[in-house]
Amino acid sequence: MSHLVLARHGESAFNAKSLWTGTWDVPLTEKGRKDAALMAKTIKDIKPAVAYTSLLSRARDTLEIILDTNKWARVPIYASAALNERDYGDLTGMNKWAVEEQYGEEQFNKWRRGWNEPVPNGETLKQVFRRVAPYYDTHIQRDLKHGKNVLVVAHGNTLRALMKYIEELSDKQVESLEMPFGTIAVYEYNAHGKLTGKSQLEIKSTAPPA
Repeated sequence: MSHLVLARHGESAFNAKSLWTGTWDVPLTEKGRKDAALMAKTIKDIKPAVAYTSLLSRARDTLEIILDTNKWARVPIYASAALNERDYGDLTGMNKWAVEEQYGEEQFNKWRRGWNEPVPNGETLKQVFRRVAPYYDTHIQRDLKHGKNVLVVAHGNTLRALMKYIEELSDKQVESLEMPFGTIAVYEYNAHGKLTGKSQLEIKSTAPPA
């Protein structure tokens, strides 16, 4: 049996201010670093043989904290733009609640959680899916089929897209799928790389929603 662990990065400086972050590379807050250490303790019994993350520092630093906290040495790390957060285009850097007030709740929710809702000069979740799914097939699934535990530390929308693919969720179902701070999804696979189960682990976190 092998495990795939999906963990969202800790709170970033933009998350703390409720700003749309997207592909901007902003650092973790002190709270984000502490939450990463809590994530490590939560998954301490599932040592990964390999780890994947994005090119953005908030995800990479969260991964490093997890590995260091659990004293997991010599775990190969692969970073790819395929796992970067969704590009929020013109919304990047704007306050989320100010955007909701300006454009209304319906449009706000479409931009925030919609499957194929265009963001000015940005990506849809569908476009994120189109880069995440092939990366999973080529790299992550290969490791799982070889019986390896895999840790992926990435971003809210990257993980939502990946979970849609793994769980074969409909376009409508993914719109209500959440990956809050402090939540870790653990998938179990048999010797043939077939999904056999899923569980969710949580840490206590007071970070704002994405």
